[in-house]
Amino acid sequence: MVATAPGPHTATRPADATAPAPVRSGLIDLHTHAIAPSLPDLPAIASWAHWPSVEQSNETDARILVGGRPYRDIDSRCWSTGRRLADMDADGVTLQVLSPVPVTFCHDAPADGAAVLARAQNDFLAGLVAQRPDRFRALGAVPLQDPGLAVAELQRCVRQLGFPGVEIGTRVGRRELGETCFDPFFDTAAELGALVLVHPADTMLDPRLAKLGVAFGAGLPSETGVAAAGLLTNGALLRRRPGARLCLAHGGGTLPWLLPRLDKGELIKNPDMPPGQLPSALARSLYSDSLTYDVDGLLLAVHRYGADHVMLGTDYPFAARESPAGAVISQACSRLSPELRADVGSTNAHSLLAIT
Repeated sequence: MVATAPGPHTATRPADATAPAPVRSGLIDLHTHAIAPSLPDLPAIASWAHWPSVEQSNETDARILVGGRPYRDIDSRCWSTGRRLADMDADGVTLQVLSPVPVTFCHDAPADGAAVLARAQNDFLAGLVAQRPDRFRALGAVPLQDPGLAVAELQRCVRQLGFPGVEIGTRVGRRELGETCFDPFFDTAAELGALVLVHPADTMLDPRLAKLGVAFGAGLPSETGVAAAGLLTNGALLRRRPGARLCLAHGGGTLPWLLPRLDKGELIKNPDMPPGQLPSALARSLYSDSLTYDVDGLLLAVHRYGADHVMLGTDYPFAARESPAGAVISQACSRLSPELRADVGSTNAHSLLAIT
């Protein structure tokens, strides 16, 4: 089995990063999203048909556009710390980890424009955190299609902005995360002790899924499961990235259910494969959030990744969010010990993100 990389609590914080304020006890929500009420004029930087933009209609309402076409209606919970804090207090959430909205990954866009977008989003997220450093942290954006630019922005996120890590998509255009060209990015993340949250983007899905009406229900979790399966079977985690700390959104999607079959597939190819190199063993180096909408799904995620590798995530503030935060953890009270509920609800995130 690949050994889990040391957490960031074992390393010293970079001297040029601002130390965040201490966090009181309560739920920690690892998976939430935020977006500014306006984005840079990206078409003026690079020609691409699918740049995102935000069109604000009033102080509380806006719409995300993609290529000038409506994508999603949003409200001020996406950019207002006051709105978020009210909801957090109502749900007993002490701290939210903010991350970009996946449609803004733009991993298949011209790299120069994507770099401008990532930097603008990271500055915006840093501004939200600065308003209430006792209640917020952030995972930044990177232009992953250019690994050199991605490394530079990752370093800025961690060393200058004080972020615990970044969020990326499940693939980069037609390239998979396990391809060697991305090794420098993951190597840098490991050196920095940075968390990399892997989140699917619905703009990358097979059009067939939307036609069937299952893009959300089947497409997004399948996208995450396939991406993770590729990392577990192509040697990326075992040989080239043993120090990378990856967290899969949505409980890892379909991965927990796929692991026994992935093991069998690897044994068909190589009957002598050591048990510690099977996908189910390597998967225990991964992390996931708890967003399964289902007690059995949560229990399976804990079983596959380990009790210390699953953390509360809600997808706030969108319709897909778990409401109230921690609902499934509460529903599992008869099947999870109080200690394990506390681990998933906050303790694991404290350790992973070096939250004090």
